[in-house]
Amino acid sequence: QVQLVESGGGLVQAGESLRLSCAASGSIFSIDAMGWYRQAPGKQRDMVATMTSGGKTKYVDSVKGRFTISIDNAKNTGYLQMNSLKPEDTAVYYCNALIRDYSDHGFDYWGQGTQVTVSS
Repeated sequence: QVQLVESGGGLVQAGESLRLSCAASGSIFSIDAMGWYRQAPGKQRDMVATMTSGGKTKYVDSVKGRFTISIDNAKNTGYLQMNSLKPEDTAVYYCNALIRDYSDHGFDYWGQGTQVTVSS
């Protein structure tokens, strides 16, 4: 069984930065892909950024140039560096990972979410 635990959320002012972490633990052979999603109150969960094990990244237009996704495979941890935060970035941020176990089976996992609140 694999668990994803997010951390790093909080309350910041517009223009400030936060770094979210997503630590994976359990039977992990490799992290094939990782993504960050967010859900604001009353809205659907949307993709923010994704990254494959090969380093290919994708960002929603609204965060391009401000957010950076990365994966430290040695630590089985992913990160979302968020700079120049805006009030519209306020949401619960969820980590998602496609993880391969030692039986070469790939499974999709979600973290519990971490709140990011940006005040104006």
